[in-house]
Amino acid sequence: MKPVINQENIAKEKALKSMKNNALGLLGIAVLLFIIAIYFKIPMLQAFSEAAMVGGIADWFAVVALFRHPLGIPIWHTAIIPLKKNEIGENLGNFVSEEFLNREKLEVKLEEFNIATKASEWLSEEQNANKVANLIAVNVIPGILRTINDEDIKRFIQFQFKEKLEAINFGDWVALALEPLQKGHLKEQMLTNILDVLCNELIENKDLIRKKVKESTPLLTFGLADKSISEGVFNGLYDFLNEAKDPESLIRAKIDQYVYDFLDQVKHSEEMRTKINNLILSFAGKKEVQDYINGIWDEVKLSISNDLEKGDDSSIKKSIAGLIQNFGNGIKEDPVMVDKINNFIKNDLLSVLLNNKKVIGDLISSTVKSWDGKEVSEKLELEIGKDLQYIRINGTLVGGLIGLVIYAVEWAYHYFVM
Repeated sequence: MKPVINQENIAKEKALKSMKNNALGLLGIAVLLFIIAIYFKIPMLQAFSEAAMVGGIADWFAVVALFRHPLGIPIWHTAIIPLKKNEIGENLGNFVSEEFLNREKLEVKLEEFNIATKASEWLSEEQNANKVANLIAVNVIPGILRTINDEDIKRFIQFQFKEKLEAINFGDWVALALEPLQKGHLKEQMLTNILDVLCNELIENKDLIRKKVKESTPLLTFGLADKSISEGVFNGLYDFLNEAKDPESLIRAKIDQYVYDFLDQVKHSEEMRTKINNLILSFAGKKEVQDYINGIWDEVKLSISNDLEKGDDSSIKKSIAGLIQNFGNGIKEDPVMVDKINNFIKNDLLSVLLNNKKVIGDLISSTVKSWDGKEVSEKLELEIGKDLQYIRINGTLVGGLIGLVIYAVEWAYHYFVM
């Protein structure tokens, strides 16, 4: 628990040293006055300076004895804080748990404070909402992003994606989507459109067909049969497609029957639906798909980081500030919600706190016990030592005044009685 060396601590150390010097200087003045009183035989000044020195030294001893052994001598009942650290921690824990964590006192304070109203009013102010949003955007979100293990997130996304995918019956979806094809003229029109596209593609790729035929014919023909074969292939395919476009043709009837049987299988065959599901799931398991899923988190993380780097122009920060402000306004304008929040704090949270007050007390006690005694002493002296020096100053001055009183009483006794 070593104090953090910062500008505030440096200032406190300077102030403490200054007050120690003041108290020591006043004691030095008392010593000087004592020497003067003896040399010039001034009884009143001697009485004052003697008592001032005794008071100053006694209070110096008392103050120092709190934090360390005076002059390093292990005198009994000195260095109280370092040596009694455990007892102090125990008493502090008991004091907090018994005196502060008291239901009656806390309920009265909570009712007076009205946390829900004050919190909602504070959050509804734009400046305060921006402060909270800035805290979240600058510290919380980047901290979370740094803490999160990217591989764990990617595995989680993959697991969720796979789990959700496996829960979907794609066979039902496909059957539902293809069901309109069994009704009306939609199927006929779609087949005609497909056949038209195939005819156009066939015409546009006539040279490619000729090239492929040439590559497949034996070299011994010296290319003499290439043209005839390619023309035959092209014309045969073209005639087949044109005939298939005729709704009354035998080819079209066979295509229609094939499509009908396929749709019927999708709709009623569990085996076909299983095949469709397995096909889609196998596609989802391909490396390219997995890489894409993994890239989702990288893109999200990069987008968040880039946005937060914009500072006040960050859309995330603005959104958070807006949500906080709207939340504050919403609570402020809803008396029922204010009562619910206050009652929740008063009853539920307070009960949890009070039910664990012994744990809180033990936590305070164990925390204090874990501190190093010397460091605790140094920390406390840094915090309160400056004010304790006034005890030394007052001891010197009050001691001197008491010395004068004693001298006056003694003088009066000798003058009037003796």
